[in-house]
Amino acid sequence: MRRLLFVIAATLLVITGVRADVIELADSHPDRHVVVKGDTLWDISEYFLKSPWLWPKVWSVNPQIDNPHLIYPGDIIYLVYVDGQPQLRLKRGPRKLSPGIRRTPLAQAIPAIPLQDIKSFLSDNLIMERAALERAPYVIAGVNERIVSGAGDKVYARGVLAPKEQEQQFFGIYRPARSYTDPDTGEELGFESQSIGSGYLQAMNDDVLTLTLKQTSQEVRIMDRVLPTPEGAIQSMFYPSVTDEPMIGRIISVLKGVNKIGQFDVIAINKGTREGIKPGNVFYVYKVGETVVDPMTKETLTLPYERAGLVMVFKPFEKISYALVMRAESSLAVLDEIRSPR
Repeated sequence: MRRLLFVIAATLLVITGVRADVIELADSHPDRHVVVKGDTLWDISEYFLKSPWLWPKVWSVNPQIDNPHLIYPGDIIYLVYVDGQPQLRLKRGPRKLSPGIRRTPLAQAIPAIPLQDIKSFLSDNLIMERAALERAPYVIAGVNERIVSGAGDKVYARGVLAPKEQEQQFFGIYRPARSYTDPDTGEELGFESQSIGSGYLQAMNDDVLTLTLKQTSQEVRIMDRVLPTPEGAIQSMFYPSVTDEPMIGRIISVLKGVNKIGQFDVIAINKGTREGIKPGNVFYVYKVGETVVDPMTKETLTLPYERAGLVMVFKPFEKISYALVMRAESSLAVLDEIRSPR
C-alpha cells in the first residue's frame, strides 16, 4: 500500500508539473531592498525567495547589468513580474570613484557567504586516503634534537617525494587528525589531516628532507607529515545549486569537535566528487527521529525525520565534502540526514 501511494504521488508530481526549481517568494518578502555593508548574496536571496539557492535564475533577463553577481552597498534590489513570474532587478546605487583615467568602485562587492567565518580553521585541511598518508614524508627531528619547532626553525623529515613533488619548493605540514568511516556502509572514507604550518624545501639528501618553516599555527612535532600544498584555494564566490541527481547522505563530523551544530558551523558529509558533489551544492538537513516506546503496545518506534536546516558544500574531496551550515532551525547533530532539495 505504501509503495502504491508513493507511485501515485510521483505520478501526480509529473502530471501537475511540480519541479524543484520553481521560483517561490518568501512569505514576508519585500518589494525592494537597499544593499548595506554586511549583506551577503545568501542573506538577500532569503529576503525574497523560499529557496535562496535558486537566486541566479531570477537574474536571467537583466541584460542591462554587466555582472549581476557583483552587488555593492547602495545598490537597490527590487521585485518585478514578467509573464507572471517573479524576477529580481538591480539598480546601481551612487558610486565614489577613484581619480584617474581608470575608474574603479571603491566599495567592495558583497560576498556570497561569510567565508571569514570558516577560513581561520579550515581552509588548508585535507582529506586523504590511508595509503597516501602513510607514504608521505614525516618529521623526524628539529635542529638540536628539538621535539617541537615553530616558524623560522629548521626541521628534518624522512620520505621519498614523487618526481612531480620534487619540482616544488613549498610544502605544508599536516597532522593526521581523525579517520572517517561511512556510518551506513562501513566504508573507510579517508583521513582528515589538520594543517599545522608550511615551509620551504632547502635540501634533499637521499630520503632525508630539510625544510625551513615559514609559518605555523601550532608547534610542529615528530611524525607530522610533509605534503604538497593544495593547488586550489577555497573560492570566494559560490553559485548555489542542487545536485544533478537526488542524493541522501549523513553528517559525519563537525570540525569544531562539539556535539551540537549551529549556523555557520563547518561539517563533513559522507558524499564527495565520486557522487558528483560540486562546490555550491545545497542540502536540507533532517534530524534523526527520536526512539520512543508506545505507551499502549510497548513497541519501540522511531519518530519521523524532521527538516531542521540547510547546508552548502564549499570544499569537496573524493568521498567526503566540507559544508557550511547556512540555516539551522534547531540544533543539528552528527548522523543527521542530508537530502538534496528535490
